Amino acid sequence: MWENAPMDFREIVLRNRSYRRFEQSVPVGEQTLRELVDLARQVPSAANRQPLRYAASCSTQTNGRIFATLAWAAYLKDWPGPAEGERPSAYIIMLAEDPKGSWVQADAGIAAQTILLGATARGFGGCMLANIRKEELAAVLELPASLSILLVIALGKPLEEVVLEELGAGRSIEYYRTPDGVHHVPKRSLGELLLKSWS
Repeated sequence: MWENAPMDFREIVLRNRSYRRFEQSVPVGEQTLRELVDLARQVPSAANRQPLRYAASCSTQTNGRIFATLAWAAYLKDWPGPAEGERPSAYIIMLAEDPKGSWVQADAGIAAQTILLGATARGFGGCMLANIRKEELAAVLELPASLSILLVIALGKPLEEVVLEELGAGRSIEYYRTPDGVHHVPKRSLGELLLKSWS
């Protein structure tokens, strides 16, 4: 399923889901992390300010410290997060000097999506995490006090199946997991989202 066959752009976008369970034994190497950050640094940036900075880990010991500061899947109330063996093989932490500055969040979204698309194109997957004990993580990683953590991007080889489904009338937008472990994500229809078009 996750072989390194060429994919067209639509396929990459559709495979790029928020994965929360991984084949932990499959490594994401340091070179891959460097290549993903290198992709992110070249995307458009508001006023070309380039405010984002990164820290990355594919170290088992450091990954464990990062994992301990994260919360997973708010809609899955009884799920504490991936078990040992299903945790990410790597992380990229995104930081900025002024996290509330003009357009920093837009830059962060562009960069994070680029990292995830790049990971997908390489046969990996990931998840953006914002529920972070940021002060604890900054202390654990000895990050510069001048930088604030924006996001943590978890990366690895996906272990779970994620299914997109049409959001019917009266249905909840909340993602859910069935007893067979399949993760379901309701999506609004194109007709609901595209209000008008002109030709």
